[in-house]
Amino acid sequence: MYRPARVTSASRSLNPYLVFFVVVAVVVILAVIIGLLVYFLAFDQKSYFYQSSIQILGKQYSDELSSPATEKYRTLSGRIESMITKTFKESDLKNEFIKAHVVKLRQSGNNVIADIIMKFKFTRRINEASMKSRIESILRQMPNNSEDLNMHPTQLIPITGQDTVQLFTRECGVRSDLITLSEERILGGSKAEEGDWPWQVSLQWSSSHRCGGALISNRWILSAAHCFRSYSDPRQWIATFGTSTISPQQRVGVTNILIHDNYKPETHENDIALVQLDREVTFNRYIHTVCLPEANQAISPGSTAYVTGWGSQSYSGSTVSDLNQGRVNIISNTVCNAPAGYNGAVLSGMLCAGLPEGGVDACQGDSGGPLVQEDSRQHWFIVGIVSWGQEKY
Repeated sequence: MYRPARVTSASRSLNPYLVFFVVVAVVVILAVIIGLLVYFLAFDQKSYFYQSSIQILGKQYSDELSSPATEKYRTLSGRIESMITKTFKESDLKNEFIKAHVVKLRQSGNNVIADIIMKFKFTRRINEASMKSRIESILRQMPNNSEDLNMHPTQLIPITGQDTVQLFTRECGVRSDLITLSEERILGGSKAEEGDWPWQVSLQWSSSHRCGGALISNRWILSAAHCFRSYSDPRQWIATFGTSTISPQQRVGVTNILIHDNYKPETHENDIALVQLDREVTFNRYIHTVCLPEANQAISPGSTAYVTGWGSQSYSGSTVSDLNQGRVNIISNTVCNAPAGYNGAVLSGMLCAGLPEGGVDACQGDSGGPLVQEDSRQHWFIVGIVSWGQEKY
């Protein structure tokens, strides 16, 4: 009789370190997969720009709608932009719609046409023709949301980023963040970046920076009269454009200098000059004009303004080669004319700006440069010219 042999089975146990490694590896793989999904769904996106014209029936065109400086232009453009935004934010493209901006109001018979640019963000794998049809369909719903504005969109045209630059640089007072229809805006620090202040000009005498200026057309610069009292020969002046005075983007000669007829050096009254260039400046994303204000544009004490230039950082210091910017407040002439201040020297045609605590101001080399303010539609207007201050230089 044979007893079957007993087979012994060895007990098996997994190495705890191996288990940990396997779990960690699985977690890492899942994290990578999730990360890739998030990237392709959220970050693998491209900006798409579209141009359209909206006819506003029953809205009579007037000369006040020809300039972005007027309150009528700002109000109507703002309402149109708000209605477009509202329409898309209530649609199935609410997450893809970024911004809309009116670039021009023009006349069509007795009606108004608004030329607009819209920005969307879609994944790169979209069917562009299908998406264009969806946008057109949503735009056609806009008359239902237009309240008392009878708005009728026309054909939608896809455009490139370069097209938007060309359209926006026909406008005045447009910074690079508006050209890209970006929602991110940075106005901090002292050093300016290219495109921050595209109208800023360096006026150089014998290749050395002397004064600032503001580009107001493709051949004219607004500056201060006192810059040219001892340097009146236009042939010795050069205007440069861009943030660097050493490596400017453009360099243009000067053909004429016009001083305000009523300029009074002893009181600084009418310290204004116009500089004519010997050829037209080529506008681009980084070089174009600032807006001129209406004659009755309100400039409120306490409101924010910006001053820019290559002036020295301290009294009697040297000018700098990179453009600087400073945030200041408008100060009432009453406060500035106090005995402890300028004691009545600030006259009715002058504007006082700075910070009560000091530290940010214009200085030597900033003369002639622009003092600018932003309106409700992100357009910038020149409200003053750097003229004189506490330290006489």
